[in-house]
Amino acid sequence: MNIEVIPYKGEILALVTAMIWAAAVICFKKSGEQVHPIGLNLFKIVLGIVFVFFTMIIMRQMHYAGATFKDYCILIGSGIVGIGISDTLFFKSLNILGAGLSAIVDCLYSPFVIFLCFCWIDERLSVWQMVGAVMILSAVLTAASRKGRANLTRKELLLGILYGVLAMITVASSIVAIKPMLCYVPLMWAIEIRLLGGLVALLAIWAFHPQRKNVLRSLHNGPKWKYTIIGSFLGGYVSVIAWVAGMKFAQASIVAALNQTSNIFIFVLAALFLREPLNSQRILGIVLAMSGAFLIIFFV
Repeated sequence: MNIEVIPYKGEILALVTAMIWAAAVICFKKSGEQVHPIGLNLFKIVLGIVFVFFTMIIMRQMHYAGATFKDYCILIGSGIVGIGISDTLFFKSLNILGAGLSAIVDCLYSPFVIFLCFCWIDERLSVWQMVGAVMILSAVLTAASRKGRANLTRKELLLGILYGVLAMITVASSIVAIKPMLCYVPLMWAIEIRLLGGLVALLAIWAFHPQRKNVLRSLHNGPKWKYTIIGSFLGGYVSVIAWVAGMKFAQASIVAALNQTSNIFIFVLAALFLREPLNSQRILGIVLAMSGAFLIIFFV
């Protein structure tokens, strides 16, 4: 079946991404109880590279003759920033905040994408989109209140939020940077080059880490390996393909806002499977965040 003829294919892929990513985040949280964030990201990237490589063979997208030096630089740079750096920051934030609070902070992703699209690729903001972005920012502030932070100290909370904000800024900039070229380059080829860029960056970070042996050792010690594998497959391969494909076939700001619905799934799954506490502040935070995302989607 030719995906090109499916109506709203970009929007559908964005929602599929949200569901898959939510399941991956729960696995990453369980895995993060044992595995160092750098080790977890390394494993995720390597697994993604291997699976994408075989997918490229099947889809006959092993090479793109029309690629320019600039194309390679943009894709590799996107991988360095959006995979090597951003995902490591995300895992650090997730380990500190837990999946529920992390989901609220991650609602900053769509406002960042919308703002960058406005600045870089001339996708315009409506008044309602700006209102939605403010609501999402309010959700983060609500989560940062005393009632919202559960058993975290203020220092832990602020550090977790800082890591999360930096993760969202870097991932948003990395995907918006490659949005224009997704119209003409093969999808799997672009994903593979981007993953390789992320691997190079993370290997450099790992090489200079003072506890690099312990980083790798954490991957195979303990009973959490199954969560590492499942989370990496879902989050480093399946959701990445759906995410980048969604960006290819629809307006970036719309896709980003639909991706944000992953926070609803994460919020619920964290309460069900991780036994993370539900309270009025967290519920208010997620309602604000998702209402903001709703405005961004439907009032363009």
